[in-house]
Parts: sequence; C-alpha cells; structure tokens
Amino acid sequence: MRAYSLDDVHATRKRKDSWWTVFLVDPVACRLTLLVANHTSVTPNGLTRFSLILGMCSAICFASGRLVAGALLFYVSFMVDCMDGKIARLKGTGTAFGLWLDYVGDRIRVVCCAAGLASGQYVATGDVSYILLGAGVAVLDLFRYVNAPQMKRVREVVKENRLGRLTPVESVVTVGHPRPGEATVAAGHTVHAGHAGHAGHAGHVRPVEVITPREPMRVAGFEDRDGNPDEARDGKRAGRPGGRGGRRPKLPRRFGRLLARHRVRTHLISGIEFHAAVFVVAPLIGPVALVPLSVAAGVLLLLNEVVLIYRMWLFARVVPVMPLVQKAPRVSV
Repeated sequence: MRAYSLDDVHATRKRKDSWWTVFLVDPVACRLTLLVANHTSVTPNGLTRFSLILGMCSAICFASGRLVAGALLFYVSFMVDCMDGKIARLKGTGTAFGLWLDYVGDRIRVVCCAAGLASGQYVATGDVSYILLGAGVAVLDLFRYVNAPQMKRVREVVKENRLGRLTPVESVVTVGHPRPGEATVAAGHTVHAGHAGHAGHAGHVRPVEVITPREPMRVAGFEDRDGNPDEARDGKRAGRPGGRGGRRPKLPRRFGRLLARHRVRTHLISGIEFHAAVFVVAPLIGPVALVPLSVAAGVLLLLNEVVLIYRMWLFARVVPVMPLVQKAPRVSV
C-alpha cells in the first residue's frame, strides 16, 4: 500500500469551498484522512455510511434535549462526510453509487436533525414555533438542492451557446431527375443541375434546417465553478447585468482575491454555513439562540438563493436556450 503524504491529501481539496469548511473543518479532516488512507482500507462509501450513522445519533440527541452532544455529533458527521470525497479522489476509488449515497445521506441527515431539534424543544417547552422552525429548515434545504441542478443545466446551456461553433446539417436528397437551371443545396455547398451528376447526387432535396451561427455570448456573473450545489454558483466574473462587465471597485476586488487565496467561495452564506449555524453554533449557545440564529441564517441563505435566481433570469434574457433555426426553402433539381 502506498504511503500518502499530507500534501497528497491537500491536493484533493476542492478548488473553492465554504469558509466554514476551509477554516474549521479541513484542518482536522485532512489529518484524519491521512491516517485513514495510510492505515485502513475503509472505502469512501463506508465513510458516507458512518457519517449518516453519526447524523442519526445527532438527531437522537437533539430529540432528547441534549443540544451540546447533538451539535458535536453533527460537526463530526459533517467532517467525516468531507473525508469520503478526499479518500475517493486520493485513491481513485469513487463510484457513481457513492455520489448518490452522499447526496441522499446529506438530505436524510439534515431532515432528521431538523425534526429531532424541533420535536425535542417542543416537548421541553410546548412552543409551537420550534415545529415551524424545523419545517422551515427542512423545506429551505430541500429547495436549495432541488434548485441547484436546474441552475446547473442553465449554466451548461449558456456554455454551449457561447462556443459559437455549430456543426453544419447535411441535406437529405431523394433520387430523381434534376431540372435544368435549378440548384441543389447539400452540406453547405450549392451544386447546379448541370453538375449534379458529377456530385454523385441528383433528385429532389428535402427541406434543410440551416443553423445560423451566432457569436459567443458574453454574460457576466454566472460562470462555473466546480459542481456541487454551492460551488456551482460562485461566479468568476462579475459585471453589470446583461453582458458588459464593468470594473469592480478596488475593495471588492481585493477582498475577492483574499478569499481566492484561501480557497474560500465569494458567497459567504451557503448551505454549509446554514447547517453549521442551525445544528452546531445555535445548540452550543443554548435554547435561547435556536430560533433567532436559525431564522437569521435562513434569511441570509434565502437572499443568496434569490440573488442567484435573479442572475440566472438575466442570463435567460440574453442567451437563447436553443440555437436559432431557420427553414431553408425547398429546392428541387
């Protein structure tokens, strides 16, 4: 078995990640990943299952009113969840099923912990606001993960249309006799009737769909990134809505470079920070912080989603969903 180094593990980290992961999870997770990689044969799917078990234990602690224990278990569960991807990239043992398991496991953990936290506090206090809080956390998290793949599809269409290189469509020719003076359109070339025999085709031409090439679209503010629901939204270029990117003030540019230097995404409130606020920070502070801190984090996350949807809408206005197609007139020969 190959002996991995800490540099090898660091190379498996995401190009950009949430500030919570970068500063408060990865420093520990990378060292644990090194131990697991060098001294065990645990698979990424095994780590994902272990993370889900820890998440269920966290939900049980929340339901029984043990907030501190639940918060610590949720933190460890998330850290193990970060390790499975590092192991998969380090050893090349990732599987397609592992992607599904990781995705579904995250959703189960969040929903169960939200239900446990809400039910535990409702039993202890009789305050129905905790039930509403748990439902709101679950719905907001599920909306974010349903919305992200659709936004990714929009981004892929934008990238395809920006290439500006479309494959020409060849015409379909039926066998027959050409008429003098008429022309045949085939594969982007015009062949006159007198030369149809030399072209090897003669007859009637069915209507051909001619795709008009367009210049690449330049739309600022919604470029990709890496591929997870949060990374898929961290724009590389910022500019004015509609296309022409203006120069950003120096302070935001410097701040953006500082974040990039530390691998931190430019949007500072994502699902990871939302989960950390609700299931780690608020329970550690105590019951008094559960509702106000969770509501504040939820509002910030919702605002972030609204901004992303608005930027996507701006893209949809200036970038066509499909290339323009115009029918060529029927030409017979």
